[in-house]
Amino acid sequence: MPLFTMVKRALANVTGKPATLMYPATPAKQYEASRGHVVIAIEDCIYCGNCQRHCVSQAITVDREARTWEINRLRCIICGVCAEVCPKDCIFMEPDYHPSSEGQSVEFVQGPPAPPKEEKKPKAEE
Repeated sequence: MPLFTMVKRALANVTGKPATLMYPATPAKQYEASRGHVVIAIEDCIYCGNCQRHCVSQAITVDREARTWEINRLRCIICGVCAEVCPKDCIFMEPDYHPSSEGQSVEFVQGPPAPPKEEKKPKAEE
């Protein structure tokens, strides 16, 4: 009996449609709750480090002095905690998937230079 079940399934697989989608030709269906990948708007970042401290997989590194933000895409589990704790909402989740690459998995983002600090002028004596 198990032999006939196996032959029946093999014939159904040979003559039927593929069980999987043809991904490159037919894009995957995007759902509203799809998380995709993490994106940062570095212009709005204040380099507070909340995303680094709350990152479950320790994939994010923030350097306040150098004004840099770095994410290791292979370590990121796309949980979205970094986007939730960001006080300036400069980190967000895009629903499409990050394209695969053969190069390094670490994405390095350099922020704009710090604005110059205004010097306080001494008050003139009267």
